[in-house]
Amino acid sequence: MASGSALIFDEEMSRYKLLWKDPVCEIEVPERLTVSYEALKTHGVTQRCKQLPVRQATEQEILLAHSPVSKSFVFILVRNIWSTATSISIREVRNGMALVRPPGHHSQRSAANGFCVFNNVAIAALHATKNYNLKRVLIVDWDIHHGQGVQYCFEEDPSVLYFSWHRYENQTFWPNLPESDYTSVGKGKGCGFNINLPWNKVGMTNSDYLAAFFHVLLPVAYEFDPELVLVSAGFDSAIGDPEGEMCAIPEIFAHLTQLLMPLAAGKMCVVLEGGYNLTSLAQSVCQTVQTLLGDPAPRLSGLTAACESALESIQNVRNAQSSYWSCFKHLG
Repeated sequence: MASGSALIFDEEMSRYKLLWKDPVCEIEVPERLTVSYEALKTHGVTQRCKQLPVRQATEQEILLAHSPVSKSFVFILVRNIWSTATSISIREVRNGMALVRPPGHHSQRSAANGFCVFNNVAIAALHATKNYNLKRVLIVDWDIHHGQGVQYCFEEDPSVLYFSWHRYENQTFWPNLPESDYTSVGKGKGCGFNINLPWNKVGMTNSDYLAAFFHVLLPVAYEFDPELVLVSAGFDSAIGDPEGEMCAIPEIFAHLTQLLMPLAAGKMCVVLEGGYNLTSLAQSVCQTVQTLLGDPAPRLSGLTAACESALESIQNVRNAQSSYWSCFKHLG
């Protein structure tokens, strides 16, 4: 039985900035990595993790999720995401977290999008299914934005179950796509394997996030029975983030991580996506990694029923998915 938690971090990933000039992109800064890593060191977490060797991605690995790039394109090599997932698959470690930037879940086969250049988690999932014969991979995207790049990559693939919650506000929040709504359930053989839970107002709390897990994600995840869990861990869904405007505290990510850990015999890789309030980002990363290491999740106080808007979204998702999952059949 594999043991231990991997931590992937390379200082080189904090030495560059995005190439395009846009005021919107100014929040994707190198400090996102450095403050997170320093917080882990301060709390004595890094010493408890296994440091896996770092290497650059090969072109063949990147081409699993992307079309061939022009030789004139500046090749920013995103490091080691899939090697973490691979190590979990071959039982070197039980689980792990990759501190990487920029995010990846918006990136599409032939186009960068948002802050994203390469779709880290999509590459990891494809690498794991291709090289380790995995038949069922669960991707959980708790970033505050919809990871449309991941959805497009797997929307016809029943071997990958993609769950995303995200600010939507009836299509007024970026990326402003109709396919980010709960009605997008996948295509062809992939119907039912794409689950979008849209948040139609800001200010969602710990209670709303837990309700989404208990009433949507976890019932489907246990029925799907994944062999590997990948988390697109965007901490812009934490309190204080300028992108998310939500009210869930960093401690909630300890609970969300803990709820996922029994799946896939504990084989889980958490990959950093968004998160732009440096204080809540660092705290959320610490909560997540400490939970991966087996520390008990801190007590949450003040839990209530989910708000009316969250309950409406949850019920809409359950109804839309009821044709595909036995856990929702009774709704008919």
